[in-house]
Amino acid sequence: MKIQNPHDKFFKETFGNVTVTKDFLNNYLPQNIMNIIDIDTLEPQKDSFINEELQEEFSDLLFRVNINNKGGYLYFLFEHKSYTSRGIAFQLLKYMIEIWETKIKKEGINELPVIIPLVIYHGKDNWNIKTTLGDMISGYNELPEDIKKHIPNYEYLLYDISRYTDEEIKGEAINRIGMFILRDVQTKNGSELLNSIYKATVYLRELEDKQTGIEYFETIMRYVFSARINMTKNDVDEIFDKIGTVYPEGSEVVMTLAEIFREEGVLKGKEEGMREGIKEGIKEGIKEGEAKTLAKTAIRLLSKRFGSLTEETRAKIEKLDVVTLELIIGEIFEYKSLDDIKKYIQ
Repeated sequence: MKIQNPHDKFFKETFGNVTVTKDFLNNYLPQNIMNIIDIDTLEPQKDSFINEELQEEFSDLLFRVNINNKGGYLYFLFEHKSYTSRGIAFQLLKYMIEIWETKIKKEGINELPVIIPLVIYHGKDNWNIKTTLGDMISGYNELPEDIKKHIPNYEYLLYDISRYTDEEIKGEAINRIGMFILRDVQTKNGSELLNSIYKATVYLRELEDKQTGIEYFETIMRYVFSARINMTKNDVDEIFDKIGTVYPEGSEVVMTLAEIFREEGVLKGKEEGMREGIKEGIKEGIKEGEAKTLAKTAIRLLSKRFGSLTEETRAKIEKLDVVTLELIIGEIFEYKSLDDIKKYIQ
């Protein structure tokens, strides 16, 4: 199972979907900006401008879009710390300069494209800092207007979604679900978070494509299980019981993910105060020599998906090493048939 920041992964899997981002912009971007943006030209870019040191604190997404009939960009910066960054306006400016420098070098342009910066925040603390660069410059606001024009200043758009009420969360199903989960995963207690997951499952039923719903439900649960370091077995059981009544399609996903995490030591590690998440949970499992347990888990999960396994297949799985078993379990939702695991058990 690939280890990475769960906030980053969930943010990019949600807002990396152009349809979801369009829906977000239609519902949250100020109308005066929407009036000059051709939303149908929105196109995700592969570039990221977050360095390794800040990857635990920030994520970013860059979209190209026509702004006022010219090529421009929307730059999303997602802060997933539990507290605000007072230097965010300066940090954003550096990223925008990097974007401009990249365009100059790669495309040899002479004019800089418009970049509209958006900050999404979901921490516990209220966002109590100003949203302009000028407010970071000592004495800027006291300067005469004819002097201010010589000093760089701009304002970013802020979305402090931790403060949004249920009524303020708008849009289509996946957009609303993403906002609910991002809002509550760091700020709500166990029962409140469970209620948010419950609401998410209700919204999923609005999707006509049930497979898309199940896949995104898996994304939600992976995020919740990975981001909540204090989640216990009782929490998982309660989630499973409640979801089974309103979204039975998701029950197997919850149970399967819970089994994966539990067998790899994740939930056990969290209950014992381990805060290294999945990575440390797996290490703990390896130290305890759990190859046999992982093999049983792989057999059980594959049997649930594809029916009873032959004795030959079971025997081959039981002989696999820990690394291979982790690969099989980590990719369990990707398989279309048992033929997909043949590369591991030849």
